[in-house]
Amino acid sequence: MDHNPDRIVLWPGYFDAKNPRRAGRRVPKDAAVKNPDLEGLILAARTAGVKKMKREERISHPKRPHALEGRLWLSRKGAKESIGTSSKEEIMQIIGGVWQKMHKDAIQAEKISKQKGPSKGDRRARSQRKVRNNQRKRR
Repeated sequence: MDHNPDRIVLWPGYFDAKNPRRAGRRVPKDAAVKNPDLEGLILAARTAGVKKMKREERISHPKRPHALEGRLWLSRKGAKESIGTSSKEEIMQIIGGVWQKMHKDAIQAEKISKQKGPSKGDRRARSQRKVRNNQRKRR
């Protein structure tokens, strides 16, 4: 693809919390997520307010040819209009912060649903564990 100074490319690997900076992470730990994927990156960018973007799936980063992670192209002008900055570093930190918050909220919602237990009509899940209330207290 020809060089276009108005385009910014974002790879999900830039936001991987498991990788150190020297392995390709480009955002601080507080803006990184575990197991980043292209869909999550797109959702976080939309939530952050980016409107003009293009995704390319099953593309590998030049330094990570084994991982077909895909990439997201952003318009620098579009990011300036919607987010208020055209700096790639600032855009990545904003998107990473939004993505981290979404990730934490999803984990919290999952914990709440596990604590809540199976729904009333879910017979299979209810029959898996038949413990009475007075037996729970003894354990």
